[in-house]
Amino acid sequence: MPIKYIPYYPNTVEGQAILDNITRTQRVLRYRENDKVFDRIKRGMPYYEVETLETVGTPPSGAGGLENLVIRGECISACAYLKEKGIKVDLVYIDPPFASGADYAKKVYLRRNPKLAEKVTAAEQEMELAELKAFEEKMYGDIWQKEDYLNWMYENLMAIKSIMSETGSIYVHLDWHIGHYVKILMDEVFGEDNFLNEIIWAYKERESSINYYNRKHDTIYFYSKNPQYIFNYKSIWEEYSETTIKKFKYTDENDDKYRLRYKDGRNDPTEENEGTYRQFLKDADGTLPRDWFSMPIVNQAANERQDYATQKPEALLERFIKASSNEKMIVADFFGGSGVTAKVANDLGRKFIHCDIGINSIQTVRDRLVEAKANFQILEIKDGVSLFRNPQQTMDKLATLIPGLQKNKIEDVSSFWFGTLGTAKSGTVPVYVPNLLNTQEKVLDIPKINEIINQEIQNLPDNIKKVIVYYIDIDDQKALEKFIKDNNATEIEVELKDLKNLLHDVVIEDVLMVNGQWLMVNENGEQVIINDDENLDKALFEGKKAGDIININHLQLTINNYTLTINNFTSDRLIQKIGEFNQKGNLQSIAKGKIFSPINISNEGLELIELIALDCETPLSFGAGAGVGLQWHSTTEIKIDKLGYVITNGVKSKNFWDGKITSDKKPLRIKVRNISGDETIKVVE
Repeated sequence: MPIKYIPYYPNTVEGQAILDNITRTQRVLRYRENDKVFDRIKRGMPYYEVETLETVGTPPSGAGGLENLVIRGECISACAYLKEKGIKVDLVYIDPPFASGADYAKKVYLRRNPKLAEKVTAAEQEMELAELKAFEEKMYGDIWQKEDYLNWMYENLMAIKSIMSETGSIYVHLDWHIGHYVKILMDEVFGEDNFLNEIIWAYKERESSINYYNRKHDTIYFYSKNPQYIFNYKSIWEEYSETTIKKFKYTDENDDKYRLRYKDGRNDPTEENEGTYRQFLKDADGTLPRDWFSMPIVNQAANERQDYATQKPEALLERFIKASSNEKMIVADFFGGSGVTAKVANDLGRKFIHCDIGINSIQTVRDRLVEAKANFQILEIKDGVSLFRNPQQTMDKLATLIPGLQKNKIEDVSSFWFGTLGTAKSGTVPVYVPNLLNTQEKVLDIPKINEIINQEIQNLPDNIKKVIVYYIDIDDQKALEKFIKDNNATEIEVELKDLKNLLHDVVIEDVLMVNGQWLMVNENGEQVIINDDENLDKALFEGKKAGDIININHLQLTINNYTLTINNFTSDRLIQKIGEFNQKGNLQSIAKGKIFSPINISNEGLELIELIALDCETPLSFGAGAGVGLQWHSTTEIKIDKLGYVITNGVKSKNFWDGKITSDKKPLRIKVRNISGDETIKVVE
């Protein structure tokens, strides 16, 4: 549950345009359920507990001492946090989902041995894209109903506006799928008079269609919050072309080149004509910035590529940040993705706020900022959505975590229900699970319960006796239970269950071997030592039955002074994914009459590791969850890129990893991140 709700504005603005009271909006967009959007905005932005996960360097002090932030959480919740802390943002750039229908994933490459990465690439050339999903990490699904997307975007834009400074401005990056609809929303939120530009970014990419004009541009909408805003046009002058420079064909007594111009801007009059003046080349900054330009998608030569599906070029953000902010101002991106906004803002002497819900985004920008020598803090909003790497993976995982759940729908049970359970007492039990990809379903409230009991339950078959409704957040449980009792006209029982409790129950802690001893965390959060395999098996498997899933990472460490040698690493989850990849690849190769070369993991399993870090600073207490819940501080770290090269504390090299990490200080904790992004933190001593 949120700690409290924070209003978007100090007082509700009378007559504020809320979607359905604009005639053109009703006619053009035909929004549904606008009353729910109004109710949520009237309630305010949910403010949750926020945990500091890591401090990198020494973040600059400022409003609350919290500038330069990397936040894992949703846009609206992040805005609530910033508003509560009194942080105002001077420039916003967002690259939200485009409602494109695409399913984005991160390619997973094995580390250390470049030949294995080459084998993955070779296998991809033989397999269809749909089959590659078995060896990819889902990031998010950009699949929306139009009305749901626009309602979601409206709430985000309202939240963003509430934390913008009075001279702030915003760039919203979209494409042809939904941009023209969002333009109408932005007119409502920021005002038509504050619309500044529709910017066209054109790019060259391999053509794909012979049936229509190939789509080779994105659209960025540029708005200010108020009539007074920042625009440093001289910072983005476009240099004159060689053709233009040749027009400066005269030379004065100091050998300075100039051309003749009239006051109205026409070129090359005679110097005798009235109104003619000299424009010197040395004083000519260039061409005024236009609202269209061509730019490569990513600068390959500058090694910008982050292997992130929706990455944007640094040059694009450099243009916007230079034009619409000054040094030391705060630049924010609430759909931060690969972290290009934060990285460029830091390079240009601005402060930054990066927000994203996916752990892959947080890890990507974190490593990118470490390499850029930035100072920042990593925060996590404890809103119940970031249960796994991202909402997409959480939804996929839930189907395996609810005991006995059948995803295949039975006859006469609508797709509203996540699945069904078969019980001896109640028979078939439909199960509702909130769609975590849709923030509108995150809070279980009376409107949602009303929909369930007066619409969905009414349409269930007569033999249904019970339904289960899971929730992440609940508005007022006693009020909901009373509403169900007073309004449920059927005999069907409605049971409410907290989804967070279910997920907590199924988590199995990682197990490490340090100095010949197995270390694990018991159910009370205390670190215990198990000296033999028999007791280890008992501790891990006691109370488990056939069919239960247990995921364990074994990490064996040999400690020699302050050099730690990683002897072995095993991730059951990754091995399962690689097995699925090999199985599908083999079946497809057989169908094509080809021989498939599977991906094999070495006995040591070191190619499954992406990053290793040591914390030599944080004081430990074995009674405090074995140091797992403490803020992390990397004293030293190494990252292995997909070709096996080592990046030590953000400095790239052409050296291969030797399986060791060394520290000048005594290591207290170790963090290991595997190639899919799972992180394990354990006490070393």
